[in-house]
Amino acid sequence: MSSEPAVEPLPTSFLAGLAGSTATGAMIQAHDWASSPLGPPETWPIQLRTLVSLMLGSQQPMFVVWGPAQILLYNDPYGEILGRKHPGAMGQPFLDVWSEIRDDLIPIVEQTYAGKPVQMDDITLIMHRKGYAEETHFAFSYTPVHDEDGMVCGLFCSCIETTQEVFAKRRLVAEGERLRELFRQAPGFFYVWRGPEHVFEMANDAYYQLIGRRDIIGKPAREALPEIEGQGFFDWADQAYASGKPHVGTGVPARIQREPGAPLEERFVTFVFQPIRDAAGQVTGLFVQGNDVTEEKRTEQALRELNATLERRVAERTADRDRMWRLSTDIMLVHRHDATITAVNPACSTVLGWPEQELLGKSILDLIHPDDLETVRTELRRQAEGKTTQHSMSRLRHKDGSYRWISWTAVPDGGLVHAVGRDVTAEKEREAALQKAEEQLRQAQKLEAVGQLTGGVAHDFNNLLQALSGCLTMIGLRAPDTGLQPLLDAGQQAVDRGAKLVQQLMAFARRESLRPEPLDVRDRVLSMSGLLERALRADIHLALDFAPGLWRIEVDPTQFELALINMAVNARDAMPEGGHLRIRAENTVLKPDDPTGLEGEFVRLSVSDTGTGMPAEVKAKAFDPFFTTKEVGKGSGLGLAQVYGLTQQAGGTAWIESTEGQGTSIIMLLRRSRSAASCVEEALPPPAEATRRSGRVLLVEDDPIVASTVAAALRETGYEVAHVATADDALPLLITEVRIDLLFSDIVMPGRLNGVDLAREARRLRPELPIVLATGYSEKVAQAEGIRILSKPYRIDELIQLLDAASGEKEKG
Repeated sequence: MSSEPAVEPLPTSFLAGLAGSTATGAMIQAHDWASSPLGPPETWPIQLRTLVSLMLGSQQPMFVVWGPAQILLYNDPYGEILGRKHPGAMGQPFLDVWSEIRDDLIPIVEQTYAGKPVQMDDITLIMHRKGYAEETHFAFSYTPVHDEDGMVCGLFCSCIETTQEVFAKRRLVAEGERLRELFRQAPGFFYVWRGPEHVFEMANDAYYQLIGRRDIIGKPAREALPEIEGQGFFDWADQAYASGKPHVGTGVPARIQREPGAPLEERFVTFVFQPIRDAAGQVTGLFVQGNDVTEEKRTEQALRELNATLERRVAERTADRDRMWRLSTDIMLVHRHDATITAVNPACSTVLGWPEQELLGKSILDLIHPDDLETVRTELRRQAEGKTTQHSMSRLRHKDGSYRWISWTAVPDGGLVHAVGRDVTAEKEREAALQKAEEQLRQAQKLEAVGQLTGGVAHDFNNLLQALSGCLTMIGLRAPDTGLQPLLDAGQQAVDRGAKLVQQLMAFARRESLRPEPLDVRDRVLSMSGLLERALRADIHLALDFAPGLWRIEVDPTQFELALINMAVNARDAMPEGGHLRIRAENTVLKPDDPTGLEGEFVRLSVSDTGTGMPAEVKAKAFDPFFTTKEVGKGSGLGLAQVYGLTQQAGGTAWIESTEGQGTSIIMLLRRSRSAASCVEEALPPPAEATRRSGRVLLVEDDPIVASTVAAALRETGYEVAHVATADDALPLLITEVRIDLLFSDIVMPGRLNGVDLAREARRLRPELPIVLATGYSEKVAQAEGIRILSKPYRIDELIQLLDAASGEKEKG
């Protein structure tokens, strides 16, 4: 290899020329070439200086790649090709500048450095010269540059960017293809005839569809479509070709054989024969465009018939709509978005009582219940936004001042709203009644459950009171002169108070624990009016109001009076500053669908005061046992519970109507009596001076304390006593011939049989045997027909008198 050739110093004039000729020339002049592989410009070889001078003086994009490092130098036009890579690309390695297309350039550069020039008319490169990838096209020539020894020391490139030209050609091709495709797919038919023989040059799909799929291209029209001869089309075409004037046909019939061997088919076409001229203005052919108007001629008549049918149907539907408008039982009205009513149907008058003329021009808001105004205004805003109203509920004022519940469906249409409203007042009332009935049922179930519980408590408590009373009696009999009598009397008073409390519990528990009898409400209330007035204060006025012909009811008289006293006392306490108490009774007949759930004939008894009333939370609990708003020691909370229990036992119900600050009414429904006497025989009062009896008593009592005190008392009065704990134990004694003069049994006891069952067996086995039953509480009392019943707690002297009377009746019998 030869040594490096001597480099002639770069003329000063050349350096000056570089600095002032072009922008890239100034860049080359100012560049720090000392740190570049090329070195200072003064040391550049003559070949490089010559190429740089040539490149900078050209208006065509050019660049030079020089030396082993392949350093890039370029002119202003090439700087535009570089885009954002310029001016940083100056003096950089060529392949580094174009790193994104390095793989495309390496073969070209290597071939050129190998001494072989490269010429390309079009190359596609994906460049990143503008900050994004883009497709580019170039035409260029890479020319190798040799040194004095013939070695390639660089390359010179002259290039032209052809990107826009390539894209333009593509667009032309695409547009041509698009035009051809549009021509082919055009809904109207197109074809081109050439020459006076009207030879088919091209035709689109629509034309083939019209004439059938036959081979026509390159054939004269008369040969391709022989059946058209004589129908005028060829004559019109000849005339247009000869005169150069277009011919237009509208709805012209054409008989065409669309399938080989098929009969001629009549079609209707609208067309134009448009002459085609060459550059000299001579007619060279015809461009024909048209439409098959046969899915139009054939339907024209059908459309006329359809229009007639539609007109008839519209008239019918209009009549139906008007009929519906007139006859509908639902409210139909039209209003503007500002709620002004513009039309109403006759149902408005039927449902709301307003004549049409009084509603037109009126705002619908004037009829809305105040509590529903905000809901209606919200719906009006939604309708103004184009939204439909579905099942919106509001109350509208009737002409008589009352309100009706209306369920609305409304559809906005332009500036108007079409609304249909259904009167659901009856449904709302039934719903409210059902809710009330359900609440009453829940209350009844709750009180029934508590009642059953209190009934059991009453039974056990009466046994305790009975044992205590018996013990007190026996102590008094055995220690008459010890000074204990005041204490015994106080104890007996406590027993009596406990018995009264238990009596209230029993009244609340079950109806079977009472002794109902037919009762005249009017006579009973009038007879106790003095007692009621004494229970009230002087500043409370009592008024009695009885409807004529009141039915008799069947209740326990004592419990009925106690219920009235309880309600009167509650009313008195609710009127601390005085007021009015009114007791009213009337007959009422309840239908099967009554909200109370009852059916039949009842006496409706109401006790109303003008007192402070009850808050909702108090009213909801007022019938609950032991619930009271009074101070401790001022009430047990059983008063209204006893009232409710009494109505349940009488086959009815009770409820409270009260508004805080506006008084309270307690309403009792008591079923009409159908019997003339009580079903349970009353214990007959003994004669004033009963004859003391004796005999053998079979005592059936499971409570050992009660049994011991009763047995001791009976023995002290002269009776013999045989005691067993259960009815199951007593029955074998009744079956045998053992002496028994009187049967005295508790009703509720453990074992298979209860006291009523034992009494029935005793009557069957010993029909003449006197029987007395005792109970603190039992649901079986009602089954003890014709049997004396003694309620616990009883006094020992009451028991002795009753047994003596029963024994005396046996002797008389």
